[in-house]
Amino acid sequence: MSATSERLPENSNPFSGRLIFVLIAVGIVSFAAVMSLMAWSPDLARKDHPGATPYSRSATGYAGLVDMLERDGRDVSVSRRSELLTYSDGRLMVLTLPLSGRGFEIDEVTGPALIVLPKWYFVANPAQRAFELDTRLARKARVDGQLGLIETEASLHRLRNPGRVETPFGRFTPDFDQEMQVVKSDKLEEIVGLPGGQLLSKLPDRDIYLLSDPDLLNNFGLSRIENAAMGLSLIDYVSDDASRPLVFDATIHGFEQSDNLLKTLLDIPFLGATLVALATMGLIGWAAAIRFGAPEREAPAFAPGKQALADNSAGLIATARRETRMAPGYLSLTRRALVRELGLPKTLSEAETAALLDRMGHQSGIETDWSHAGGALSEPASSRDDLRHKARALWRWRREITHGNQ
Repeated sequence: MSATSERLPENSNPFSGRLIFVLIAVGIVSFAAVMSLMAWSPDLARKDHPGATPYSRSATGYAGLVDMLERDGRDVSVSRRSELLTYSDGRLMVLTLPLSGRGFEIDEVTGPALIVLPKWYFVANPAQRAFELDTRLARKARVDGQLGLIETEASLHRLRNPGRVETPFGRFTPDFDQEMQVVKSDKLEEIVGLPGGQLLSKLPDRDIYLLSDPDLLNNFGLSRIENAAMGLSLIDYVSDDASRPLVFDATIHGFEQSDNLLKTLLDIPFLGATLVALATMGLIGWAAAIRFGAPEREAPAFAPGKQALADNSAGLIATARRETRMAPGYLSLTRRALVRELGLPKTLSEAETAALLDRMGHQSGIETDWSHAGGALSEPASSRDDLRHKARALWRWRREITHGNQ
């Protein structure tokens, strides 16, 4: 046996009460943290990916536009709810279409809305995931696929920089990178037109606008002052009110917010009920942990023994409200007991027995005779207290006569 084992007592316990409490507390906190992360992990996931999303800080993204509008005092938000596409509640919905990905139904979009077509194909930077390594003009066929979601008979064209452009909201000289992108359609209403097509157009009989070239609004385009001026003026024109809130849709880029049962249980208004349920489980566990000894057996419904039988009978009589009617029966029971205890003839009638008991009472020096004490119980009592007093008087008379003869 080693020296270390000799120094330790046989019943030593390496786990003290404090250590066990700390381990349990750490386990509870860790479990709560894991459950919370599981519930909100989609919301906590990083959204700053390259591409034409309202979260992106890359060249083709629109985080700069969101920030610029907020600094300009506009009410701007990013929506992760697909139902806002069909119910915008008067807010201007801005849809920055990706080059590929989730589609949408134009008939489900309610106005007012501004739809921005894609233009650029990008390669993500492996060293900095939030930015792009290279951007190139996307193939017209891919952009045409997104344009077909809005107007099937429209066609996409690319032109040189137009120089000065006349618009309903001012005169500008935008600088489009490489080529300017426009659409041609006989059904779309022209808002900003050029010799080669439409830069800004409107769906007929609907408050939905289409911007063909994103360089007026994306991060790269806003770095040019003339593009930023034209882009902000375009937003003001489309919103028709400088105070109208703007909502950038992120669901078409895969950022749709999903509800799950765990998040619902840990969020208002169900959080209170969840905490109560957890507290109840904790109390049950605590009660089970501190319990010792064999469980108590359930007592029988009716206790055994003569006393229990008498108590149950008394309870039954009290429930039936027949206590006051027991006076004659108690008198008869006492008379038979006296006949047996005093050895009187059993052939005597009640009157003869009463007369004999009266004589014996006078001989024993009892002040009250049997006829008076027993006659009070010959009829039902008026109340429970009356019955108790009369029965007690008869019991005393019986006790005196029986003890006097012993």
